[in-house]
Amino acid sequence: MSPESKKLFNIIVLGISFMFIFTAFQTCGNIAQTVITNLNNTDFHGSGYTSMSIIYGVFSASNLVSPSVVAIVGPQLSMVVSGIFYSLYIAVFIQPATWAFYTASVFIGIAAAESDRRTVFIALTVISLVGTVLFFLIRRQEDTKTPGEEDSANEQVICFPRSAQNKLTRAVAAFKKSIKLGFTKEILLLSVTTAYTGLELTFFSGVYGTCIGAVNRFGSEEKSLIGLSGIFIGVGEILGGGIFGLLSKNNRFGRNPVVMLGIVVHFIAFYLIFFNMPNNAPIASMEGTNDVAYMIPSKEVAVLCSFLLGLGDSCFNTQLLSILGFLYSEDSAPAFAIFKFVQSICAAVAYFYSNYFLLQWQLLIMVIVGFFGTITFFAVEWEAAAALAARGSDYSSI
Repeated sequence: MSPESKKLFNIIVLGISFMFIFTAFQTCGNIAQTVITNLNNTDFHGSGYTSMSIIYGVFSASNLVSPSVVAIVGPQLSMVVSGIFYSLYIAVFIQPATWAFYTASVFIGIAAAESDRRTVFIALTVISLVGTVLFFLIRRQEDTKTPGEEDSANEQVICFPRSAQNKLTRAVAAFKKSIKLGFTKEILLLSVTTAYTGLELTFFSGVYGTCIGAVNRFGSEEKSLIGLSGIFIGVGEILGGGIFGLLSKNNRFGRNPVVMLGIVVHFIAFYLIFFNMPNNAPIASMEGTNDVAYMIPSKEVAVLCSFLLGLGDSCFNTQLLSILGFLYSEDSAPAFAIFKFVQSICAAVAYFYSNYFLLQWQLLIMVIVGFFGTITFFAVEWEAAAALAARGSDYSSI
């Protein structure tokens, strides 16, 4: 297999593997609080919000040390072990116990007879494990060596400890660079935007599905609407990611219009959710809620809001990744590590307060942070455009 074919093969395998694993994990996160609420009248006592808060809290911290781990054990084994932990977390829902539930939450950072629940989580566990096994198909560099490369390959194996030490040294250097980079003006400004993406990630991936499942006025379809909501969130993400990803190749007008579209779309979604969903929906008991907001709960509006949440999220993420790649093309790894760190910390905080805050306060927090996050993004984009203009470069090259 030629190097080019090997790279394409690895990309395809990685894409399929992550598709399986995160299809299972995101589905699990979307329905976790609803399932757990129905189980809290048994010996099981837990919170899907708290679990996801632990996951994202540990994830944010591990972002700072993961390069060192990968440098020592290698990327393939790291992904396999991570996939196993994702699968274990999902498997806990098959026969739940409180201690195992929260322990599994740390590693990836109920007991009533509901046969449908067991079927769903067994299927999700299998899907996640399939994605994990596919990581073994990734071809390493030495797998495609020619006979003339045998000596160099053997030399590489002999020198592995020194190679690992060099990688670890680079990882430590990258860690120090991340800390230093985190206090630059551009990163501090973009951190407000990144914080917003963490808050709204929590809302559309966990809280909103729980709200839908708690509304008794949706009738017998209230639980099935959670799955439909997840589908439309995905449709919005795919549509937005495809369109704005292609537009970024010819960025004639810059990134600000896309971010502006994203915040407008999200504000429309928040407004409709505020009118459509009861205030106590995020923290309703297993019996759900019969309350009404400012209109009779509408399934169509609920699903429309799911689509808008996914579309708006794709606007922010595509443009954040784009501007980080442009500003820090030479230091992309530390910059993206900071991005994931801030996003994950805010997601963890949001999952924690979702246990206690009514819907109106959660929406208000996102509106305020989203507004200021949009302003700070504009400031960084304008500064980048001004710097390009001073050098006589075309704005579309951003």
